[in-house]
Amino acid sequence: MQLGLIGLGKMGGNMRERIRRAGHTVIGYDRNPDLADVGSLAELVDKLEGPRVVWVMVPAGAATQSTIDELGDLLSPGDIVVDGGNSRWTDDEKHAAELAAKGIGFVDAGVSGGVWGLENGYALMVGGDKEHIARVQPVFDALKPEGDYGYVHAGKVGAGHFSKMVHNGIEYAMMQAYAEGWELLEKVDSVTDVREVFRSWQEGTVIRSWLLDLAVNALEDDEHLDKLRGFAADSGEGRWTVEAAIDNSVPLPAITASLFARFASRQEDSPQMKMIAALRNQFGGHAVEKK
Repeated sequence: MQLGLIGLGKMGGNMRERIRRAGHTVIGYDRNPDLADVGSLAELVDKLEGPRVVWVMVPAGAATQSTIDELGDLLSPGDIVVDGGNSRWTDDEKHAAELAAKGIGFVDAGVSGGVWGLENGYALMVGGDKEHIARVQPVFDALKPEGDYGYVHAGKVGAGHFSKMVHNGIEYAMMQAYAEGWELLEKVDSVTDVREVFRSWQEGTVIRSWLLDLAVNALEDDEHLDKLRGFAADSGEGRWTVEAAIDNSVPLPAITASLFARFASRQEDSPQMKMIAALRNQFGGHAVEKK
């Protein structure tokens, strides 16, 4: 089939290549002309035969909104837009309604795989009407990993991105657990080779995972992570997961704590810890450190 693909960055560029390897035609557009196959969204739409399928792979929020707005004016009834970025599920409902008013279908696709997706395939969580999903299915089949798993029609519009959001929330908590364990192992004198301890967990343990494999890779490159600053950004999906938990009265203590740990990483000198130190000194005479 033919596919228009908008956004050819780290993920989008590799996705274009994987879809082409499966025998499909991909016409790609990116603001960087060195990456693009066409010079504009209008040219992309003109080169696709109707009914068209256009996959949007740009940052969530304003960039996605402006792209979908422009596509809404360029596409025709019967065409379909797929949002494969990390949009919030509530935005999906808005975009679907806006496009439906013009007779254009909408599918949201949560995509996981990062820079490894080209070779390993991308895990896909999609939401939307069955007839729209069926139209895009050849592309989903090209992108997914080999085998029976790695793809799900999760439900109606918004379900794909909601599922990907929860996936990323779980990812936050898993990474935080590995990070805390690593710090404790590094702290004690009795453990002399933390990297090999992590490596030993890769086989035969209940905590083995791809994230553990990646942790070992990182320790291979920099055994004590001395080259890195202790800072970690959050993509927004961790926040959305916690907000959804509050809205639905679902307790998420581990995921919530992992999100707050990221916030702590941004403070060179934590104001909260200043107050805690001051209080411990006041009630117990505990020592405090001066600048």
